[in-house]
This record gives sequence, C-alpha cells and structure tokens, in this order.
Amino acid sequence: MRHFAGLLLGVVVTAAVLVGGGWAVQQAFVAGMGTPVSGQRLWIALGAMAAVGLVVGLVVAGRVSPLATFVPSLVLLAWTVVYALDAVRALSLIPDQPTMHWLLTEAGAGNKAMLTSGFYALLGVAMFIPVLIPSRWARRYDDMDEEYEQSQESSYY
Repeated sequence: MRHFAGLLLGVVVTAAVLVGGGWAVQQAFVAGMGTPVSGQRLWIALGAMAAVGLVVGLVVAGRVSPLATFVPSLVLLAWTVVYALDAVRALSLIPDQPTMHWLLTEAGAGNKAMLTSGFYALLGVAMFIPVLIPSRWARRYDDMDEEYEQSQESSYY
C-alpha cells in the first residue's frame, strides 16, 4: 500500500514540476524582460518556484516510497533522452496550440526553456538518487511489530 501511495504521489509531483515549474519559469522570463526587474508577477513566479522546490525537496528527503521520486525522474530523464536523440519530436510534445488552456500554453513555454537548457536532466538525476538507497524500499520498523525474543535463561541443550 505504501508503494501505491508513492506511485500516486509521484504522479502529483510530476504534474507539479511540469505544470507549476513550467508556468513559474515562463512568468519569471516575462517579468525579467521588462526594464524594472520587479513587480507582482515576478514575486508570484518566485513563490511558485519555491513551492515546487519545496514539494520536490520534501519528496526527495522524506521517508516515503521511492516510487514518489522514481516516476518524475523517469519522465524527466526520458524526455531529456528523447530531446538528445530527436529534438523536433521532444519539442512537439510541448503544448503550444492556442486551443489549449492558457495555463498549459504558458507552462509549455517554460518547459521548453527547461528542457533545452538541460535543467530537466539535472532534476531527473537528483530525483533518481533516492531510488538507489536500499533503506527507502524497506518498511519502517514499527514498535508494535512482534519480534522473536530469546529468553534470558540459558540452557545447556
């Protein structure tokens, strides 16, 4: 059950990174294009980036199923490999049509920037590291679990 919950959490983290992170990067780029690099749009974008970073950090450092980090790392690394092999095909996966929801269209522009700069490869490797730690796959020790206890009396047999 713990790994199923980790799988669901991994899907949520993947959506947060792709949609939330892509939107925040696009908003930061748009806010940075202006002459004064300040304003409400920049603060909202930085807050969204901090929220996505907090979610990723909690999943990587927390004691949850390693599937919670494996799913997003697999998506990000696979997308980076597709980009390295065939850039046109990888970029065609990004929504850019005006018929899409405006949030997805803006997030797509940020995704393009993060994919082409190699940020997704860096984040994918960082999120894959907890999968390699064996203690993350084992169940936590519970005080209520019954253990085999040896008696204190010694016997000769």
